[in-house]
Amino acid sequence: MHLFAFLFFPIFGFGIVFYFLPTIVAFARSKRDSTSIFILNFLLGWTAVGWVIALVWALKQDVQVLAR
Repeated sequence: MHLFAFLFFPIFGFGIVFYFLPTIVAFARSKRDSTSIFILNFLLGWTAVGWVIALVWALKQDVQVLAR
């Protein structure tokens, strides 16, 4: 029982960090769409497709907006 309690919290913690990795990357890179990436990651991150889309979106370079 002690081994389970000892291993539960680190594994659970790493699982949460891994699950929200696209959001962490987006905020670390100061992405313009960080909030949208978080929402996508939160709602669809449990699906592999939603998680991969959020990660690719977080890693994608922002396009410069030209001001006129």
